[in-house]
Amino acid sequence: MSKKVTMQQIADQVGVSKFAVSKALAGKSGVSAETRERIIGAATQLGYFVQKRPKGGGLRAMAEQQTGQTQRDTIIVLIPNVRYQNRHSFYWGRIIDGITTGLEEHHIGIMIVTEHITDNFSKLINPEGVLGLIGVGLISNQLLLEIRNLGIPFVMVDHEDPLIPSDALFMNNYECVRRVTNYLLGNGHRSLQFVGNTRYSRSFYDRWLGFRSMLEEQEVPLAQSPRLMSFEGDNRSEITETLEGILQEMASEDGLPTAFVCANDSIAICVMTVLMKMGINVPDQISVTGFDNIEDAAMASPTLSTVHVNKEALGQRAVETLLWRIRHPDGPKERILLSGDFVLRQSTASAIGPADGGR
Repeated sequence: MSKKVTMQQIADQVGVSKFAVSKALAGKSGVSAETRERIIGAATQLGYFVQKRPKGGGLRAMAEQQTGQTQRDTIIVLIPNVRYQNRHSFYWGRIIDGITTGLEEHHIGIMIVTEHITDNFSKLINPEGVLGLIGVGLISNQLLLEIRNLGIPFVMVDHEDPLIPSDALFMNNYECVRRVTNYLLGNGHRSLQFVGNTRYSRSFYDRWLGFRSMLEEQEVPLAQSPRLMSFEGDNRSEITETLEGILQEMASEDGLPTAFVCANDSIAICVMTVLMKMGINVPDQISVTGFDNIEDAAMASPTLSTVHVNKEALGQRAVETLLWRIRHPDGPKERILLSGDFVLRQSTASAIGPADGGR
């Protein structure tokens, strides 16, 4: 049996004090983000996070009683980025609706935490009264460490931390975008561009991988513009303005593709807005696809071809996954992928040649 990994071992490997390791692994402030990443990375390599944790009495007892539902248990839904991830969002709001429905079916209470918390999470909640936690979207590893150290079972939706293992649920982003890309290739498109900041989320990155792999499989040269994979914007207005500059430059330099595969529907709608300003017809000159099938996709002009994400089902499945984790605390972590359907609408058509805006 292997020996227990100590904080001193981690400190020695990273070259910091044991005190710094303690602060970092507790999810507390006082350690720079770079040092925290190095400490968590070393802890992961040494096997610190796979060690058995103490069986915290109150929470474990509640978990064991969960099937009987003899008390009013509470599950926290954590949404740290309230500007974009809230109940009014076309995407995140529907996931939260699914979580709420799933918890109601099991008669479990819900507490939605919408503050961007970076420290002292335990002061906001009563860990002994929390059955589990569902994280929706991007959550910092500092906060995930604090949740883990509190002994709270947790499941992530549309996010996973490479250094802190947990159950995670995603759409099958990779395969869904492969299907979209294959459809466009089958309709004669040979000049395609992916649009979306791959650093924004794991889902965006997986969608890029799906796009790239299908081009490679079909032996279509990849001539991806890095600018379309790194642009930023906090809303559609900012994204549209940024993309307008990029697409204008592309049109004047190497020419535009015949198809844009966008990381989500909002980006796709922005792309179509820019193309319309440039006098380019969608889909006669350029096809555009999205992902998520938000309400705006069916109301766009032209209506947007996209991947339908059953957002409510994603939320409900997160509840079932968390309840399974509570009953099986030592079971292997799972990465669950839900399939999505390609919804064909008016924004896609067969390719007719290189897009230059002048046809």
